[in-house]
Amino acid sequence: MTVREKVEVGRKHCRISQKAESDDFFGNWRGSRDSRDSRRRDTRPLRRDYPVSCGHTMNFDFDESHVLLRKSVREFARAEIAPYADGWDSDERFPTELVPKLASMGLLGIRIPEEYGGSGMDTQAYALSIEEIARVDGSIALTVASHNGLGTGHLLAFGTEAQKRRYLPMAASGQALAAWALTEPGSGSDAAALRTTARRDGTDWILNGSKTFITQGSVCGFCVVLARTNPDVPNRSGITAFIVDRGTLGFTASKHLRKLGCRASDTAEIVLDEVRVSDGQRLGDVDHGFADTMRILDRGRVSIAAMAIGLGYGALDKAVAYAKARSAFGKPIAAHQAIQWMLADSKTELDAAALLTYRAAWLSDRGGRYSEAASMAKLLASESATRACNAAVQVHGGYGYVREFDVERHLRDVKLCEIGEGTSEIQRMVVAKNLLAR
Repeated sequence: MTVREKVEVGRKHCRISQKAESDDFFGNWRGSRDSRDSRRRDTRPLRRDYPVSCGHTMNFDFDESHVLLRKSVREFARAEIAPYADGWDSDERFPTELVPKLASMGLLGIRIPEEYGGSGMDTQAYALSIEEIARVDGSIALTVASHNGLGTGHLLAFGTEAQKRRYLPMAASGQALAAWALTEPGSGSDAAALRTTARRDGTDWILNGSKTFITQGSVCGFCVVLARTNPDVPNRSGITAFIVDRGTLGFTASKHLRKLGCRASDTAEIVLDEVRVSDGQRLGDVDHGFADTMRILDRGRVSIAAMAIGLGYGALDKAVAYAKARSAFGKPIAAHQAIQWMLADSKTELDAAALLTYRAAWLSDRGGRYSEAASMAKLLASESATRACNAAVQVHGGYGYVREFDVERHLRDVKLCEIGEGTSEIQRMVVAKNLLAR
């Protein structure tokens, strides 16, 4: 069975509708068929944003479809991404030739329903896919995460049927990558302070302003742009989202940004100069864009957490292999307690972060509140993975500092996870706000 065929099998068994029928930590019911069929489901809404004990054993295993998906994406990443990742990073080049391959694997439409040409998978599958790609390269993991979670995610959640039918098939097929433009030069963590404007002109809207740190900014087929539509109300109440096609007059990617890490991921500044779009390009309700954005960022934080643990595990695997092969003082350095402790700390922290990430994905699929869970997952995953990548460089010694070994790239890539889609400080604010409100 080919990798492509394995993914097709995984798609058939990895649907949100099936996931909703399962009921444990990872969404899998471990009881017998008789006990599963005979028990009555508790349909009462959850009061807290974590799984509630229902008297059955919690399951920490993935179901067969997720195991198969993980294996398939891992094989794809090793064959189609790992051999070229260092070259893409060195050249700081977005690999356009990889886009059709990602699309053929279903990785550009992970959560897009099949009726729009997507794979129709759940958030758990989305997180596992990003984790496996990140094990070999952060740049491509970021591309897949932002395309699925932000641009197409916003459209999937709040778009009209006409908008979905126009854009989602193109996104899933790789014909049009999606970008999502929220951040501005003067508004990062304080996202509601954005200054890009959209004013009415008959049945159209005219957009003016600039955006920065936009992933896929210069290679996208369309971009979801957040703009202020009502300056007379509080910041969070006067923002609206719009879909802007690449090539629209006045929409330009003015500068490709050179970065510390994730260098093969396209990141650009965008300028909107009297950009005219019809009201049919408005995404969601007028003045309701900020509230919608917060919901999009929740799932985005799950994907960044998955990217972080993937980078961390990838670096740890390389550190373990190197520690077994490298000798010092008459024995492999893996036999020295100092090295063992670094490896043990990394494994422990990454496994803990992975559990938080899988829980947040499970909650997302269950349809309950998961903002706090997503923030906790991203916080622990990003900081634990940074420590794991740093430890991997230390285990490699001088070789970890040169570009012939991948661990230095993992360390550069993982730093983004503490910044993008809400800094660690913002995640702590979200967790504390939820904690103190109880």
